[in-house]
Amino acid sequence: MREVLFAALLVPAACSAVPTPPAAPAATAAAPGTCRTEGLDRFVGQRRSPEAQSQLLAASGARIIRWVEHGMMVTMDFLEDRLTVRLGPDHRIVSLGCG
Repeated sequence: MREVLFAALLVPAACSAVPTPPAAPAATAAAPGTCRTEGLDRFVGQRRSPEAQSQLLAASGARIIRWVEHGMMVTMDFLEDRLTVRLGPDHRIVSLGCG
């Protein structure tokens, strides 16, 4: 009888174990393809062009650029490897952000 009672107490305890979350990566090292916005302010005011696109990709580390035309609606999904570039009515860069 004691063995049954003891086993009945162990089963719920075994099922309630909480796994420890994985350690967070170091904040200083960004993963390859992760977008960074440091130093991108120098592009504000430039016109959209293939040259600007290649320079933005190189400077940000992003893999994808999403060009957002003035007044254009966009989704709110977040992609860590995407640079979102907002353009004004004159097709000049107004702001940049990751996601």
